[in-house]
Amino acid sequence: MKIGFIGLGIMGEAMCYNIIKKHDDSVYIYDINPRQMDIVAGYGGIPCKSSVQVAAESDVIITVVPRSEHSMEVYREILNVVDATKICVDMSTIDPEVSLEICRMLGGRGCPFLDAPVVKSQEAARLGDVGIYVGGPLEVYQKVKPILRYMGRSIIHMGDNGKGLIMKICHNALVAQIQNGVNETLALAMENGIDIDKYSAAISYGVGQNYYYDSKQIALMNRDYTTQFSVENMEKDLDICHRLIEGEGILMPGLEVARDVYREALARNTKDLDYCSTLEITLSQIKNNKK
Repeated sequence: MKIGFIGLGIMGEAMCYNIIKKHDDSVYIYDINPRQMDIVAGYGGIPCKSSVQVAAESDVIITVVPRSEHSMEVYREILNVVDATKICVDMSTIDPEVSLEICRMLGGRGCPFLDAPVVKSQEAARLGDVGIYVGGPLEVYQKVKPILRYMGRSIIHMGDNGKGLIMKICHNALVAQIQNGVNETLALAMENGIDIDKYSAAISYGVGQNYYYDSKQIALMNRDYTTQFSVENMEKDLDICHRLIEGEGILMPGLEVARDVYREALARNTKDLDYCSTLEITLSQIKNNKK
């Protein structure tokens, strides 16, 4: 089974690396950035001149691109070369409604489609340990599950098309709100002379312990904001959540607080830093309020 991989960014490169190393057939690759193409070709991927060439050569086509408009653009480009003999899997995090539109579009060609967004970081992707939430027909999921297992060990079928994306948006909205609680309480502790080591130890003694802080503790201690998941991407995901609940008449006040933090982060031109860098916003707000 030949695999095509379109989108070789922070997550895509690491995910494709695992497919190339673990799969026993050809892996065709494409990205708009030639440098990323060269890197992944070094792993053994077969470079293509376009998304269309990737789709034409492959039995399973995987896409990992930044935004809804990018996913739609890719699938419109490859539409004429896909049919019932191929399977498309979009692992991007995009608006569920756009994903459903892509699904309908491919359905007109008889081509099965799954949404399969991922969670965790670039480091987890490199280790083949991302979490994957899948939406789409169960029988299609079962066909591609061995390929998904190249990239992650925690894989769950959430239901019909779109359900994987809805779960991803729920997950990231929760992470952002946990993160906001960490930022505020850590800043409060520091302001009152409690250092990060003691804060960390104390939090671990109670039910406030959480995976987000455990994974970010060293980075926060060192104020090291090397990107694992960017401010820009988290802000994008929170906006998707906002649009989703707006259409359903659901209120999520905590989400809106988190969105305010990320809008401030973008205004400070920190979009390319890791999302844990939002601690700096809380610290600066405390400092400014004391003046």
